[in-house]
Amino acid sequence: MSVEDLRQSQMMSHMLDALENGEDIGHYGRLTFAMISRYFVDNDEIVRLLTQDHDAGEQEVRAMVQQVEEKGYSPPRRDRILEWQSQQDFQICPNPDDPDACNIYNELEFPDELYEDIQRYREEKA
Repeated sequence: MSVEDLRQSQMMSHMLDALENGEDIGHYGRLTFAMISRYFVDNDEIVRLLTQDHDAGEQEVRAMVQQVEEKGYSPPRRDRILEWQSQQDFQICPNPDDPDACNIYNELEFPDELYEDIQRYREEKA
């Protein structure tokens, strides 16, 4: 998988473009990006991409990427993305009024193991 696979998502493409332009995508933008992109690119590539954000230092980004991996964070659902977005300036979801926008599970194809982990979590929670 690759960065080009991430571009299948309008939201991820929006964030990649912002990063390429050196924009500050905010803490929650970086967190969302890391939680999703870890299924498509390796950690060094995530760090390289996120440090294009002029407000993100390499050490801070590496620590966040490591935490996301160690905790096994799943990609956030649309409602969580919108909640996080409301707490910062950068618009993570470029079309928040579209109910189909930023549903990352519909926009991207994740490895089967992610869906299995989510199912196992739901069963344990029930």
